[in-house]
Amino acid sequence: MAAIALDRVRKVHPGTERPAVADLSLEIADGERVAIVGPSGSGKSTVLRLIAGLDTPTAGRVRIDGADVTDVPPESRDLAMVFQSYALYPHMNVRANLSFGLRMRGVGRAETEARVLAVAESLGLGPLLDRKPAALSGGERQRVALGRAIVRHPKAFLFDEPLSNLDPRLRGNTRAELVALHQRLGSTMVYVTHDQEEAMTLGQRIAVLHEGHLDQIATPQDLYDRPANRFVATFIGSPPMNLFEGTAALAVATGALGARITQDRLCVGIRPQDVALVPPGDGALAGTVDVVEPLGHATIVHVRTADDVRIIAVVLNGPGGHPGDKVGLRFAHDRVYVFGTDGRRLDV
Repeated sequence: MAAIALDRVRKVHPGTERPAVADLSLEIADGERVAIVGPSGSGKSTVLRLIAGLDTPTAGRVRIDGADVTDVPPESRDLAMVFQSYALYPHMNVRANLSFGLRMRGVGRAETEARVLAVAESLGLGPLLDRKPAALSGGERQRVALGRAIVRHPKAFLFDEPLSNLDPRLRGNTRAELVALHQRLGSTMVYVTHDQEEAMTLGQRIAVLHEGHLDQIATPQDLYDRPANRFVATFIGSPPMNLFEGTAALAVATGALGARITQDRLCVGIRPQDVALVPPGDGALAGTVDVVEPLGHATIVHVRTADDVRIIAVVLNGPGGHPGDKVGLRFAHDRVYVFGTDGRRLDV
């Protein structure tokens, strides 16, 4: 196991002006499971490559267990990386794929076999040891890739969107397997994904990257309840947070916060889960149902106000009405967020 630290790390790729990673400082505790999330181009995969040693920072230092490894080659960092593409050897069976790294490190035959069998048993790969990758499903290949990393007993695991090729049901099952694996091994894990739901379920803490900058790192619940800025507020949570500016912001804020909001240059946000549909009238903001998306456990309702402001509400355990219905909207007064002109959340 290992603690990992990035100290004011900066990475500028040749031929580009904007840094892929900009003065990023991040500390991951020994045995912690951290998810790094952000849109394409946010720098999350670059951060993982910097930790692994596959990229060298333009500035700043990388440390593992307190030791400066900035100039240490990847093979000497004792980290295991799992990629989106599986990267299995097609001419080798599962047993050979699992044991390859150990054999290259000179681990004895008896210990190698014992480790391979133990990992295969834990991942349900026992019946597949003699098959080659072409005879495996996508989920089975991903488990082999995980097993190849686990069998090494590395200091830490680095995951670069390893589940993105799987179907939704298998992704959910594999996420649960990864959490159980972490609980069993107690190893440090860093997981990169563009999927905020995946980050919320996998990370004990989540680092949100945006254009190479670390916007916020916190527990999943803190990110959801106390986003540091507009970007985090809209990126974390599904459906995304409703945002209103100008007169629309004042209308929403007045209904929830009263006289405390008077600047029309501010941006006001509220999550769809905190918007209630009520009968029209009695001071509720009036609107017309535009689109209804039934999901079974919940219904997503798109409402349009008379000023053509679009508001999304989530209705749990009940119907959301029909397009054209006249409805009222009420907002949970303690769940309205206010963002300043710089995008940062204000306490009101």
